[in-house]
Amino acid sequence: MGTPKIKRINLFQLVMLALGSLIGSGWLFGSWEATKIAGPAAIISWVIGGLVIGSIAYDYVEIGAMFPESGGMSKYAQYSHGTLLGFIAAWANWVSLITLIPIEAVAAVQYMSTWPWSWAHWTHHFLSGGVITNSGLLVVFGFILVFTMLNFWSVTILTRFTSLISIFKIGIPLLTIIMLTMSGFHPGNYGTNLHEFMPYGSAPIFTATSAAGIIFSFDAFQTVINMGGEIEHPKKNIGRGITISLLISGILYVILQSTFITAIPPKMIAATGWHGIVFNSPFADMAILLGIHWLSVLLYMDAFVSPFGTGVSFVANTARALFAMEGNRHVPHFLGKVNLKYGIPRNAMLVNTILSMVMVTVFRSWAVLATVLSTATLIAYLTGPVTAISLRKMGPKLYRPIRLKWLPWMAPLSFVLASLATYWAMWPTTVEVIFIILLGLPFYFYYEWKNHFVSTRQAFKASGWMIGYLVFISIMSLIGSHQFNGLNWVPYPLDFVVIVIASLAFYYWGIRSYIHTEDFDKAQQLNQEAKERGEMEDN
Repeated sequence: MGTPKIKRINLFQLVMLALGSLIGSGWLFGSWEATKIAGPAAIISWVIGGLVIGSIAYDYVEIGAMFPESGGMSKYAQYSHGTLLGFIAAWANWVSLITLIPIEAVAAVQYMSTWPWSWAHWTHHFLSGGVITNSGLLVVFGFILVFTMLNFWSVTILTRFTSLISIFKIGIPLLTIIMLTMSGFHPGNYGTNLHEFMPYGSAPIFTATSAAGIIFSFDAFQTVINMGGEIEHPKKNIGRGITISLLISGILYVILQSTFITAIPPKMIAATGWHGIVFNSPFADMAILLGIHWLSVLLYMDAFVSPFGTGVSFVANTARALFAMEGNRHVPHFLGKVNLKYGIPRNAMLVNTILSMVMVTVFRSWAVLATVLSTATLIAYLTGPVTAISLRKMGPKLYRPIRLKWLPWMAPLSFVLASLATYWAMWPTTVEVIFIILLGLPFYFYYEWKNHFVSTRQAFKASGWMIGYLVFISIMSLIGSHQFNGLNWVPYPLDFVVIVIASLAFYYWGIRSYIHTEDFDKAQQLNQEAKERGEMEDN
């Protein structure tokens, strides 16, 4: 048994690990991207993004405490709705995770490409027109390999490394807020009326939530869920870890956005408008513009550290997700092997490294990667509220260390918010991501064939709501309002009304489609083990 050799992660380490994941390239680029899309109203986009992810995370707190296991986010849907829904959720989540590793490497290399020093001109070839070049791609590969090697031997190294880095990652944004506010504070940039505050209308506020990397910036709460099997006192610490880390990062992101808006010289806005503000290394460029050159040096350093901490954390997270998918019996068996000495799924980690390199070779832009990642994540998260309520119906007597009082109304709310945010990613991104997710289905059918299609029909029936939902959101993305790149057959804001009503219909269909399978029996056994462990820790 390798389990006793694994060092448990305490609450402080857990919060630092989550913050190490949450505060990555999102803060380096998100404020600029959001401002460019929505103007000063971008600050609302961060609040909306935090509410969307916070409501989804709420659902997972109860499930995560019930089933504290590595890679849990890739298993829960299968417990309540069988193999097909489990596969769709796990595959979508995994696609988002193998996208996140290269996006952090791309962020670091993009900041490198704008180094202003004469000795660093060779780095300027890493980026061309906002896209990573072939020479930059080799550096991105180097980052991905380093991320992997730091995870390869021990969870102890991981927690020590990320705890140290997370302190630095919080400190630099705070210093940036203070210095930019002292050097260039123009509250008038918010405007004196609604038109100046929302120069492009209200729709871009929602667009920015998905397209500017805001959803992506909050996504990392699942680090806590996916490491459930390695957390000390999961009964208490899963909920606390998610809540504390999301609150800290959310407050920091909102203040950073406000700082970015008020630091821009009014003459620049007057000359180009918010759409015309172009930075390759946003906060570093801003520091140079305001004459704070020493801060720009720190920011160039942090452009290594912030993505580095997130990249390292998510190599572990992604390996656990693929390891969990093997447990669902729909990917090759060798991916589920855990090195007993170090307690790490090394084969899964190496496969993810290779596929991350493939992903960044195809998608070489930070903004494109962020949008793809956000959409894939949201599709995976749609199963969370449905599973949480379904499990209450299937197993009312299951051990629930945390029983959420507001779950009956938070679950449908979070489903609706996730649906809207998926739509905000705009046509054709929504359909492109759904297509990438569907590319995994041959794996599903291959393993169903090997199992003689014993439960395939039942699994399709239980997943009908999700299949119908994906068809609906694809069509809605095409025919929706022109503000979200649609054909405008359903104008804004009527498109939101249609999505809300249809989403609620799919949600209620979903919570009535649960099935009792052998996976639910395994979940009950895992739940019993969690109960015994909880009782031991209480004593």
